[in-house]
Amino acid sequence: MVYLLIDLDNTLLRTNVLLELICLSFSELLIQLFKIKSFNPSQIKRKLATCTDLDITTLPYNSEVIQYIQDWKAKGAKVALITATHQLAAERIAAHLGLFDEVYGSDGQLNLKGENKARFILERFGEKNVIYMGNSEADLPVWAVVAKAITVNASPRLRQKVEQINPNVEHLGSAKQSIQPYFKEIRPHQWVKNVLVFVPMLAAHQFNLSTFWIALVAAIAFSLTASSVYVLNDLLDLQADRAHPRKRHRPFAAGDIPLSHGIWLILILLGGGVAIATTISWSFLSILLAYYGLTTAYSFYLKRRMIIDICVLAGLYTIRIFAGAVATGISLSVWLLAFSIFFFFCLATVKRQAELVDYYHRKQLKASGRGYHVDDLPIISMMAIGAGYVSILVLALYINSPQVQLLYTNPQVLWGICCVLLYWITRTIMLTHRGLMHYDPIVYAIKDRQSQICFLICLVCFILGGVL
Repeated sequence: MVYLLIDLDNTLLRTNVLLELICLSFSELLIQLFKIKSFNPSQIKRKLATCTDLDITTLPYNSEVIQYIQDWKAKGAKVALITATHQLAAERIAAHLGLFDEVYGSDGQLNLKGENKARFILERFGEKNVIYMGNSEADLPVWAVVAKAITVNASPRLRQKVEQINPNVEHLGSAKQSIQPYFKEIRPHQWVKNVLVFVPMLAAHQFNLSTFWIALVAAIAFSLTASSVYVLNDLLDLQADRAHPRKRHRPFAAGDIPLSHGIWLILILLGGGVAIATTISWSFLSILLAYYGLTTAYSFYLKRRMIIDICVLAGLYTIRIFAGAVATGISLSVWLLAFSIFFFFCLATVKRQAELVDYYHRKQLKASGRGYHVDDLPIISMMAIGAGYVSILVLALYINSPQVQLLYTNPQVLWGICCVLLYWITRTIMLTHRGLMHYDPIVYAIKDRQSQICFLICLVCFILGGVL
């Protein structure tokens, strides 16, 4: 009888179950670990497996491995899942797939990995007619004692090592790592939000090279820091993202990037942002760190709090403007701050409105990972409309203020901006109501032709108002 033994992490799955469980329960992890008397890996795995609710139906399974298993079962081979993951999680996954004759995992006493796994296989299956499929250097002791070795997405270095200890070897999957998923994960299209650091320079009409350069460096620092938060947020939102029709294609949710690489991405991006910020001023660095702290709190907790999440999102936009003022040494006007608060509160509310409309169309009553119900849609829509219109009112009052006469030669032209914003905000909320809005209104506006035209009209009004 031929036995085909399959590893779980990064082999049958395109992810690591232990890291999935850690990401899923990270906010409670320290408390749970505190209750464990020792840091035995098997005990930790058991604690995580029993205290979290991992949705195994949405995990990224390796279709090539599943097809390989089905082909061997058709030939009459017995298939066993043997993994260092805890037995409880392994059994749930095996039951979901219905492909395995036997399931073996860590049990709280024995960590079924490396030499332990090799000894277990020899005792249970022997050496003859045993095929083992794995993906890491921890599997080398196993490949050394089985009849045939199969690697999955192994690096060239690992493939060479396996070939040296077992001449009967087969390689599945590509050994090449593409940079594209990493580039997609840091979301460079979101960096457009950081042009807000240029707003103080534009509002004060300080058009000179040195001010522009400082604002550009500040925008780069914010971009890197924001990307580190996106990575953190995606790690914490794995399960919710996989349940979403669009977000399930994000690199971590789809298994295109190993979860273990997430921490390195966070540290590299955050370190780069902080290093660049120190070249501007310590005050700017303090604001950047405050931004990071607030976004981190949002990722862990605040995004689940009704209304507070919208206020935080609006505040994160306004912080960028404030940071631009600190970096360039330009004083902010009360008018600009008031406009920013209401305008960005409108955009943050539209983002929540878009999510709720999406849940409504998918016939889900509650937003996953959020503090809202679909029944809240009418109130959310009114909040977006009210905040948007108030921001236009603030702009209108500013145009009639004495300060405008000092900065613009033709301030009456600026009324055109009010009219355009009135149209754009109303249209944006209508499109969101109809389910046509991207989950991020700013990203949608960048790609939308009419939004681009509105921006150009506002820019022309700004110039004709006498800014140049």
